[in-house]
Amino acid sequence: MSIHTILSAKIRFFSKKDVILRRKFYFIMIQSMTGYGKATVAYAGKKINIEVKSLNSKALDLQTRIAPLYREKEMELRQMVAQALERGKVDFSLWVEKDDAQMAAPINGAILENYYKQIVSISQDKNIPLPQDWFTTLLRMPDVMGKVEVEVLEDEEWSAVKVGVEQALEQLVQFRKQEGIALHAKFTEKLDNIEKLLLSIEPYEKSRVEKIRERITEALEKTISVDYDKNRLEQELIYYIEKLDINEEKQRLSNHLKYFRETMAEGHGQGKKLGFIAQEMGREINTTGSKSNQAEMQNIVVMMKDELEQIKEQVLNVM
Repeated sequence: MSIHTILSAKIRFFSKKDVILRRKFYFIMIQSMTGYGKATVAYAGKKINIEVKSLNSKALDLQTRIAPLYREKEMELRQMVAQALERGKVDFSLWVEKDDAQMAAPINGAILENYYKQIVSISQDKNIPLPQDWFTTLLRMPDVMGKVEVEVLEDEEWSAVKVGVEQALEQLVQFRKQEGIALHAKFTEKLDNIEKLLLSIEPYEKSRVEKIRERITEALEKTISVDYDKNRLEQELIYYIEKLDINEEKQRLSNHLKYFRETMAEGHGQGKKLGFIAQEMGREINTTGSKSNQAEMQNIVVMMKDELEQIKEQVLNVM
């Protein structure tokens, strides 16, 4: 299934205008660091396999397993991987499968003939019977089963291998883009939830001033049973309410939510930045929680923390 087919499936429920916008936006979509790519190249009776896997990592952590013939090109291969993938814990494997004809050790005809002549000569000189099974005898002689010649990597073969490596890397990048679509949808859902929860705080925030006033007044009148200066009480209440005011926290959190969306729209390579924004969102939510002196507001803060925690878990996997 192509990446365009997957994208179309994800956007089929939207209007034509939305589809056009989303197709345009897709090309600057964030990418996941998780991916898989594989390619196979057939060359001179050999099946050359290239496999690349990646997981999340703070930087590029590349592990390679390369067939002996291609090890001289390891630095070039590493540069190709680094340029295409940038970040992630990457496992790169390149191995060769040969057909039976190439795997068989060749018989050295010249050495075999020389052994044959020597045995015949010794038989005649020493009057020793010739062997009944010539092939069994001769094939057991040293060096008759010739050693496979050392392979040399030709430019033409290396060019074919490079094409295969590029295909595997491109497949992995497309995989990352598909995962990026899912991550973007997940982040958008969680950001929307936090915004809704933030709005749901307002009714409780407005009513708590009067509740604080009632609670303090009741404590003064019933518990302590003393007369008090109402003007002084109003001043103290104003000071107390200012200490519990969360308007700044709400405004900063709203700005962080907006900034998170804008940063996602900048495309891949923003994973670390998104992580920093998520940390700042957490600070504002925590401060809001510490200033909330109502059970209803604290419950909402807990729900916001839960949504943010899911963002933090997933943002670790963003390029």
